[in-house]
Amino acid sequence: MGGQDTARRKPDPQLLQAAVEASGEAIVITSADLDEPGPRIEYVNPAFTRMTGYEAEEVLGLSPRLLQGPSTERTVLDRMRAALRAGEPFQGEAVNYRKDGSPYVVEWLITPVRDGDGRISHWVSVQRDVTERRHGEDRQALMVRELHHRVKNTLATVQAVVNATARSSLTVNEFTQAFTGRIGSLARTHALITEDLAQAASFEGLLRAELDPYDERGRLTLDGPKVVMPSELAVPVGMALHELTTNALKHGSLGDPNGRVQVTWWIEDGRAGRALRWDWAEHDGPPAAHPTREGFGHRLLNKVLATQTGAEVDVAFAPDGLRVSVRMPLPSSDA
Repeated sequence: MGGQDTARRKPDPQLLQAAVEASGEAIVITSADLDEPGPRIEYVNPAFTRMTGYEAEEVLGLSPRLLQGPSTERTVLDRMRAALRAGEPFQGEAVNYRKDGSPYVVEWLITPVRDGDGRISHWVSVQRDVTERRHGEDRQALMVRELHHRVKNTLATVQAVVNATARSSLTVNEFTQAFTGRIGSLARTHALITEDLAQAASFEGLLRAELDPYDERGRLTLDGPKVVMPSELAVPVGMALHELTTNALKHGSLGDPNGRVQVTWWIEDGRAGRALRWDWAEHDGPPAAHPTREGFGHRLLNKVLATQTGAEVDVAFAPDGLRVSVRMPLPSSDA
């Protein structure tokens, strides 16, 4: 019998108040009236003060509407009001504002409290700041949209590479080797982009992805500042660097044991805006011969790179190796 009496005994009100005040969740108790100027705040716990910056004495007797502002979602408030008028609990999220005017995202769980006659006497609202979670969800949604956009662009690029490689290949074996190398280069570029939080790649990173395997006995000289390019620039630039590297292996300085490749780059500021200037220079290799037919690499440098990035490309055939100079406009925030 003693055990049953203990189970039926109501908790000590002071114990309940201590539990509410120790809670990490903000708790607000308001009157039942929904029409303005109600409902009126009758109690807030210390967690509410920590979340909003308002002391209890500053909000008692006022409406929770004082937390609303320009970005508070009206559709959420309408759904909340409809649920409360029906006497039902409500759970939702909206933008609120702290005492200092800074916005935050609040998650509510509002529950009716009924008296002995079943009428609603109060509303109890349990609230938490979910701003970081909302930002994380927004970032994730943005990344999914960017990924969808990039996948579409990548598939279009692969299709263009297939068609262009087929047109410029004389044999199946030539097609297979060229296409495999180009897809591998595209994959390396996308790996660099994906590893970066800003979904970008550095110019030096693209260079090293192609040239590092041949960096022996001082054959490579890479010199320039850090330049970060968004994916829409990184992909065509990565492909151009792959074609230059492949050409240097087959016909230029990287195919000669004594050959060298020097790449220098810098930022140029002018009336037309900021631009990346880069020079590719091959030395101590065989004389650079004019191509007898327009291959994929030649077309990529002279047409595709110019079309996709707005670059100006100059190609020269020097006695000891190929020279390529590129001026490529940069978005104003990238450097």
